[in-house]
Amino acid sequence: MDVVQPDDLEQSFCLARRRHAELCRQNQIFNARNRILGGDTKTWDIQVCDQKIREATEKARHETFAAELRHNDKTMCILENRERRGRRNLRKALIDFQQSFQKPEMRREFDLSDPLVRRGEFPARQLDNDVRNTVSGMQRFMGEDLNFHERQKFQQEQNREWSLQQQREWEKARADQKRAEERYTETRLQFDETAKDLQTREHAARKAVCAAVKEFNKMQASELAERKSLEKKQEQEDDLAHISNLLRGDLLSEDPQQAASSFGPHRVVPDRWKGMTQDQLGHIRLVQQQQMQEKMRLQEEERQRDGDWDRQRVERARAAVLCERQQRRQQRDLRRALDSSNRSLAAEQLLQKKYMKEVCTNHASDEYFTQFNTRSR
Repeated sequence: MDVVQPDDLEQSFCLARRRHAELCRQNQIFNARNRILGGDTKTWDIQVCDQKIREATEKARHETFAAELRHNDKTMCILENRERRGRRNLRKALIDFQQSFQKPEMRREFDLSDPLVRRGEFPARQLDNDVRNTVSGMQRFMGEDLNFHERQKFQQEQNREWSLQQQREWEKARADQKRAEERYTETRLQFDETAKDLQTREHAARKAVCAAVKEFNKMQASELAERKSLEKKQEQEDDLAHISNLLRGDLLSEDPQQAASSFGPHRVVPDRWKGMTQDQLGHIRLVQQQQMQEKMRLQEEERQRDGDWDRQRVERARAAVLCERQQRRQQRDLRRALDSSNRSLAAEQLLQKKYMKEVCTNHASDEYFTQFNTRSR
């Protein structure tokens, strides 16, 4: 029987761990999805599951703590209510015991502090002139008042008189206030009448002022119309005088000398110049005809120049077409020579393949191709 040594177990464990790592690596490399995404989706799913488990565990732990806290709060409230009820019962029992078994009259020294002990005794004195009130008896002192009830009645009567007096004063104040309000109302009515009278007078004054202004405006309008008529008449007389002066002056005359300028014979006075003479107009027409002939000559030269350029352009285009045709023929000849060379090379390659098939009889089987991509390294 073979005995398994610890070293054998360790080697087996290391071998199994390497095999497992190799399988994981092959799965990561040969799996197109993981290789394209660039990550281990199973590990991510496991991590997401672990995260959800941790969150659920944390949530359950928080809920457990919350339930325990609620239970503790409820227990604390019950204990507090029980303690409060016990204190109240204890205080009530203590009060009942004191009222039942610890009354003041049941004490040993109650006769020394009894507040009603003097009710059954005879009064020390009834009046201020009682014969029992001796000097040494100390039964009458300064400031004592035995006429309390009579003084109280007098004070009540005095308070009643004061109340009646205050009531009379209040009624008098109300009457004075009412008279003051009536006087204020009369004064307001007088002020309203005065304001109405003043408003009527102001309206009449405004009406008079408007009438005066209207009359003044009429007078101003009549004076303005008269002044405008005089100005128009004077303007008409001035226009007639100006027209007569123009008709008699040199401005409208046909004398060309009156437009001559003192600065030279080639200068004229613009406001007196009546236009050019026939000689000047003839000279201008002659110059215009010369300019027209010069322009026609230039246009003819330009037309001839454009024709020469057009002929040169057509000749150049014809030469370019001939050159392009020559290049096409050369390219066609080169392509034919290249096709002939390729056909000869293909025939030689076919003969070489047939020769290699006859020489090399060891063909690659499917097992030769299946040995690739079996390991990750």
